Amino acid sequence: MRLRNIPGADEVIASDPYCIKEPNLQKGYWNKLFQNGHPIQIEIGMGKGQFLMQLARENSEINYIGIERYSSVLLRAIQKMESPESPSLKNIRFLCVDAMTLPEIFEKEEIDKIYLNFSDPWPKDRHAKRRLTSRQFFARYNQILKQEGTLEFKTDNHDLFLFSLEEIRESGWNLKACTFDLHHDTIMNQGNIMTEYEEKFSALGNPIHKFIASPKTL
Repeated sequence: MRLRNIPGADEVIASDPYCIKEPNLQKGYWNKLFQNGHPIQIEIGMGKGQFLMQLARENSEINYIGIERYSSVLLRAIQKMESPESPSLKNIRFLCVDAMTLPEIFEKEEIDKIYLNFSDPWPKDRHAKRRLTSRQFFARYNQILKQEGTLEFKTDNHDLFLFSLEEIRESGWNLKACTFDLHHDTIMNQGNIMTEYEEKFSALGNPIHKFIASPKTL
């Protein structure tokens, strides 16, 4: 889907205090930026930020970094963050970068948890390596995620979910939990925070799939 370019989005992002410019300079020093030693969790493809902002509101002892490659989408998250109704959050930052550059931005084992929510399915076979749950991306995650860390993935796309489960196996990762119907799974749905897409798709009757995985041992 082609995203509509919003004039001025890049300028807003460049001047916004929540958005980190030149994030590669923070590699290995993200806790210094947050001025604490709290765990760091990231959401890749954060969209308008509803999920991550709710997490940040509920967990002040965790630092959150939202990653979104499209400036026009990240702009909506910034506007939501800076609305009068939104509480000030000191434990959240945004990056406007491509997820392929993650190993250039985060040091080895600097991240405690990764969230992937309703990622672009890239349905054509020739684009498989662009999927955020491809083995190519699992290799990148393995470089930044702590060995005891976890990756959580949610989607309503059945084919993408099956592909992702196979990529976990091929990547040597460990599947810790899995459900094909999250909202009817009393254990895995406990404490679930819904994204904008999750609200939309579940309202249409689409079952939400979710898995939790941990890195392979190096």
